Amino acid sequence: MSSDQPLELSGISTSMTIDRRAPSVVVVRITGSDVGELGDAPFRELERQLAQGPFSLFIDARKTKGASIDVSNLWARWLRTHRDDLVRIHMLTGSRYVQMTADFVRRFAELGDAMLIYTDPGAFDEALGGALHLQ
Repeated sequence: MSSDQPLELSGISTSMTIDRRAPSVVVVRITGSDVGELGDAPFRELERQLAQGPFSLFIDARKTKGASIDVSNLWARWLRTHRDDLVRIHMLTGSRYVQMTADFVRRFAELGDAMLIYTDPGAFDEALGGALHLQ
């Protein structure tokens, strides 16, 4: 476990927690509708985490209603820029809309098999548990 405390970011319509759960595992939990009100704070924190070493990124969006097109584009650009720094990206979606958005991000960022999209919470939790167990 990291000695860092999870970073909690909140806005009117969304909240996000970024937590380095192990040396090579960072978990991002998103709730609500992300319309960009958190600005670049999530990306600054993820870059701070990357400075500590590469990691697998687990994005838990099971409680996310969606993200604006602008926010999806920002995530896609950030992931494309840092794809070689990330071991793998795992994203759990909670709705068909979020799943389609995640697929757009994966294609736009040219992530291919480096980004796995889950619709089954059990499979996502199992992958996360496995990654934490390897630590």
